[in-house]
Formats: sequence, C-alpha cells, structure tokens
Amino acid sequence: TECTGIVSFNQALSLETDADLQYLVTGGKLTKVKSNSWKKKRFFQLQDDGETIWHESQKALKRNNTFSINDVESVRRGRQSEVLQKFTDSSMEDLCFSIIFKGKRNTLDLVASSPEDAKHWVTGLEKLIASMQNLNTQQKSEHWIISRMRRADKNRDNVMTLKEVKHFLHDINIEVNDMYAAKLFEACDISKSGALEGEEIKHFYELLTAREEIEVIYGKYALTAGQMSASNLLDFLQKEQREAVSLDYALMLIEKYEPDSAAKQKKQMSRDGFLRYLTSAEGTVFNPAHKEVYQDMRQPLNNYFISSSHNTYLMEDQLKGPSSTEAYIRALTKGCRCVELDCWDGPNGEPLIYHGHTLTSKVLFKDVIKAIRDYAFRTSEYPVILSLENHCSVEQQKVMAKHMTSILGTALLTRPLGKKMPTTFPGPEELKGRILVKGKRLNKLDVVFEDNSSVDVDSVSEEDESAEAKEGEQKAKKSKIKLAKELSDLVVYCKSVHFNSFEHSKEKQAFYEMASFKESKAKQLAEHSGNSYLPFFCIQHFGLSRIYPAGSRTDSSNYNPVQMWNSGCQIVALNFQTPCKQMDLNQGRFLPNGKCGYILKPHFMRIPDFNFDACNLTSGRWLRKKNLHIMVISAQQLPKLNKDKVSSIVDPFVRVEIHGVTADKSSAQTAHINNNGFNPMWNKTFVFAINVPELAIVRFVVEDYDPASANDFIGQYTLPFTSIQNGYRHIPLLTKCGNVIPSAGLFVHIMALDD
Repeated sequence: TECTGIVSFNQALSLETDADLQYLVTGGKLTKVKSNSWKKKRFFQLQDDGETIWHESQKALKRNNTFSINDVESVRRGRQSEVLQKFTDSSMEDLCFSIIFKGKRNTLDLVASSPEDAKHWVTGLEKLIASMQNLNTQQKSEHWIISRMRRADKNRDNVMTLKEVKHFLHDINIEVNDMYAAKLFEACDISKSGALEGEEIKHFYELLTAREEIEVIYGKYALTAGQMSASNLLDFLQKEQREAVSLDYALMLIEKYEPDSAAKQKKQMSRDGFLRYLTSAEGTVFNPAHKEVYQDMRQPLNNYFISSSHNTYLMEDQLKGPSSTEAYIRALTKGCRCVELDCWDGPNGEPLIYHGHTLTSKVLFKDVIKAIRDYAFRTSEYPVILSLENHCSVEQQKVMAKHMTSILGTALLTRPLGKKMPTTFPGPEELKGRILVKGKRLNKLDVVFEDNSSVDVDSVSEEDESAEAKEGEQKAKKSKIKLAKELSDLVVYCKSVHFNSFEHSKEKQAFYEMASFKESKAKQLAEHSGNSYLPFFCIQHFGLSRIYPAGSRTDSSNYNPVQMWNSGCQIVALNFQTPCKQMDLNQGRFLPNGKCGYILKPHFMRIPDFNFDACNLTSGRWLRKKNLHIMVISAQQLPKLNKDKVSSIVDPFVRVEIHGVTADKSSAQTAHINNNGFNPMWNKTFVFAINVPELAIVRFVVEDYDPASANDFIGQYTLPFTSIQNGYRHIPLLTKCGNVIPSAGLFVHIMALDD
C-alpha cells in the first residue's frame, strides 16, 4: 500500500543496501538480562516498516511483543546500565548494550553472541533513531499514515478492501458511519473492482489528508498562476506571520521546502511546499531563534533561573520506590542543572544514596558520581550543582570527598575562580563544564586565600530538609552533625546556611551562602514577608535560594513552581520523576536558550532598585500589557488512548492556560468533537490579557472528553510567552513524560498585540 509521490521511509533508510539495517531485518538471538538467574535468549527482528522491532516470548499464552523506534530514547553500548553492571562480567563489555525507552518502560538489557553482532545491533538501531528524528513533521505524518495503511492490509497483497479501509479509519482515530466509509471507498474505486490499489490508494490518501484550512490560507496568497511566488510568500510572512523578513528569506524557504523541482526553478511555492513550511521549525509556534543559547551567559549565577531536581535518585515515589543512577541520567539529559544526593552510611565503608527511614532501594554514592561524570554535560555544557543532603559519619564523608575528587577530576570546582576573594558569583559561561558542590562548610570562603590551616572536624547544623523531617520530634533544637574538612573544602559558591530573618540575611550573609526553603515556608515568605512581598525578593538579588517540595508529598507530587519564579527564586527543585502539570511548566520554562538549564531572569528582577510584587501589581517596567489572541483551528493525528480496542475513538477538546503573575492566570477551552482524533476542527478564538509577558507561560492541553468520569490526557505543549511566534502555527504535542508524539499536533493562529 505504498503511495506514489510519497518518499518511503524504507527507501530513505536504504533498508535493502545498508549492512547494519539488513542485519536487523534478518534478525537474530540476543540474551535478555533481568537478574543473575533470569538470562534468556530471545529472537529480535526489524519489521518491514523500518520502525517496529519484534521479539519473541517463550510463554505460550503471551502475545508477541513489539516496540517502535519512536519509543526509544537512546541505545547505550557496553555495560552502562545497573542491571548489566551487576549481572554480567566485565569481560563481556563488547557484547552488551541497553535500549533505553522514553517514559516509564523498563530498559531492555541485552547481550549479543559476538562483538560484531553487538556492533551491528547498536549501529543499526542508532541509524533508525537518527532517521526518524531527521524526518520533518510532514514526513512523519506521511510515514505514520502509510504505516497504518500497511497494518490494515492484513493479507499483505497491496490492495485495500472496504473492510480494510474501515479498519484503517478506526486505527487512525476517526469514527465514520458505514455509509460515509462506503461513499469514500466508492469515490476512489475507479476500476470498480471492489478493492483499492495503486493510483486508487494514492487518491484515497489525498482525499483523507486534505487540509481544508491550509487550502483556504494558501488560496488567498497563491496569486501567481495558482501558486505562491516569492513575493506572494513574502506578503504572507509579513502580513500573517508578522515577520520582519526580506525577499531573500522567502526565496530561502522556497529552496528549502519546495518538493517540486519545476516550481522551485520558477521560484514559486506549491501547496505541498507551503504545508512543509508550515510544519517546519520556521512554521511552528516556538521561535527557532530560541532553540540555541541566545541569552547573555556571563551574568552572575544568581541572575538565572536554574533547572533543578528534588530527590533525583528516585524513579518513583519516596516511600518504597527504587533509587537508581538512571534517574540522574534522565534528569541531566533533560537539562537539569541541580541534582540532589541524599547520602547515608553504607556497608564496607561505602556511602549510599537513598531516601532515609523509608523502603526505597539504595544505590552506591560512587556509582551516582560516575553517572554524573558521564552525563552531566551531554545536553548542556553549563555548570551542574550537586546538592548534598549529608547524613554520613565523618569517615564516610571523607570517602565521599575522595570519590568526588578522583572520579570528577578537574571538572569538580574546589576553589573560587581567580586569584583573590570574589564579591559575587561567576557566570554560567565562566563555569562551563564545571561541577559545584552545595553543602555545609566549616569556615568562610576567604580562608582559601589565607595560609592558616583550619580544623579537621567540627559540628554544623543539619541541612534544612533533614531538620524538617525531625521537626515534630525536636522543634526547639536544631540537630548537629560532624563535618569532615575534606568534604567541607569542596563547597565553594553554594554554602548551605539556615535562614534566620531577612535582616540577618541582608546584613550578615555572604553572597555564596544560601538557604533552602520548603514550599510552604517559601510561599508564606513570598506572600507575608513583614508587610511587604519585597524582602523575600531581595534575598534573590544578592544570593541564591533553593525551594523544595514538602516532606508530606510521599507520592513525589509537585508544587506549582511559577510563584517561586515570580519571587525571583533561582533553584526551584521539583520531582522530575513525576509527570504532571508542574513538570510541564518546568519543561516549558526551560525550553528556550538551547534547553541548557539556565534562563536569564527578566531585567527588572536583576536590578537593585525594584519594587516588583507579582501578587499586587503596580506600575513599573515589568508592565508591558499585551492582548493575546489565539484561534484554535484544528488538530492532526491525535493518538488513540485505548490501542487494544479497535472501536475506541477520542472526543478531543483543547484548553489554553496562562500561567504567570496573579493577574495573568487564566484558561479557556473549546467544545469537544465527537469521534474524531484524526482531523478535528474547532475554529475557536480566545483573548487573554497579559500584564507581565516576561513571566507568562502558555500551556496548550488536549484531552479526551468523558461525561461520566475525569477527562483523559492526550497531549500538551508549554512554552514561555516570549518564545511564541505570531501567525498561523503548528504546535507539537508531548506525552505526560514530556516526549514528542510523532505526527500529532495542533494548528492555531496567534496574534499578540499591545494593549
């Protein structure tokens, strides 16, 4: 059921000629490893769609298993997973590899029979992943539809019967009555053979994928023999997209996206080229100029919001969930720049990381440090902060210090930059590739530049999170722990101190001293700091502060980070392991600036003479009122929520949410569309008043309407107001875990106008 004129994914991959891919198509046996006693051979094979991997199961009652390349996050060569490190011998390094999945699916740990086999599998899988990632949105859409056509063609005869057409329509998430399906089938069955083949399937595909809303827009500007000339396209870009671009830019778009060589030679854009542009990076809602690091990265560290994780070691909840190095890898590869290490004494003199006094599993401190070394700078080259919760004895603190210095090497910052005592933080640019330790310190930072030696061990107060856990037992007395000099000396720019009062912080606190606040305390200080909101804001101006979730959140749920950012707090730590709206907002906040984990605060938050209050707005440079007009036009290829039930079709609706200062909080939603997840249309317009655009975040949510129970989540996309492009824009949709849903999206028209 290949459609003429559509580039086959298989052809683009060279499945027939590439040796590694041919090896995957032939398939072979690999040993699947789960434990010391569970190591079983399984046959794995790439299917002819170039996307699906099938693997056998020995259990007679179990259905055959498959997974899609779209569901794979990465492939890791060697014994890089915890399972392979524990249950395979070091001599098997060249035989091992792991398939890491997006979301919560368990990692697939495999052992090949020879190094050559392992290399074929890893290289082949990497080629498949790269090929899928390199497809543009329109190509992904085409590939998705064609793969569903193939799936509907049960007997693989490249012909589609009416029954197969009906099955296909259900599979792509659209419910039509038998009469409509028969009418559509009859219109395409030119040969009257009772089956579609060749050009008839192509015609069926074109009827199905016609975008009426795109036709209208294209028709308005295609004024040159039915096509868009470069000047027509420029007219569209300037009037509709509100882009200040030249004719050269329009010509570049034609050269880049026009598939028809004849149109390209005439410097014109066809309907297909126009659709490719609209679904490209230039045509999406997110400003492509913000995909790379574009902000000033030489400001002091406290002038940035920093992507931060709480209980980073946990994969699930904090009562009985597993602790894992994988959790650190996932957080770091998502751009997280501040991770937490909850350290306790372990057997054989080796410190452990886990959630104390709970049933969570344990992981070796040194293994976590190795994972941080290997993955800290793969997504972002800017500094990583290790937030230590130290419960260890002096002896094991010395082991912690030894592991950090030996494993991290020169990446670990052990003294201030420069030759004299600094008075403020360096910037992320100066700290590129460096790892900073946040924790208790025995003395002031100034002693680094003095010759006199300090004590080897002394008592310091516990970290604020530890103290909070014991609040009920001893409210009046702050617990003390012994601190080893070796560990103390590794704390440079992030010395943990207890918060006493605003006055004490302003008069006594050095710039490198920082307090941590549980969410309720931070909220209280932000709303009721004396008679004003401003003292809490002042702390952020001359130093760093960290906010963390309350200990009562045993399910690892999250608080709303927006209020904390509005207060100027830099390190707003969230449970990265918990998919939720709060994590969507965090992912949206750190989407721009190359996803590097650092976002420069608005200018009015970085100057000393401010009087900004997010709860009670007054006039000031932050007030730049906008009216945000959003028309939700349509959606494309929304995923089925119940894939096992053929008749299950979604009833989608779209909600648009504004998050920011108190006055800007708002939301509105469309009506739901019955039984159509393939191409629902709304054409519904909303208008939102935005007072402080530099702090506003816009979230688009698609849900499946259910009159009898809670609506089901389909997808979402969140981004800062300042990164939105005007005009007709496509919006990708993400899963609960923050991964892109291939081929699915929204089509909107956006206009942000001065009030």
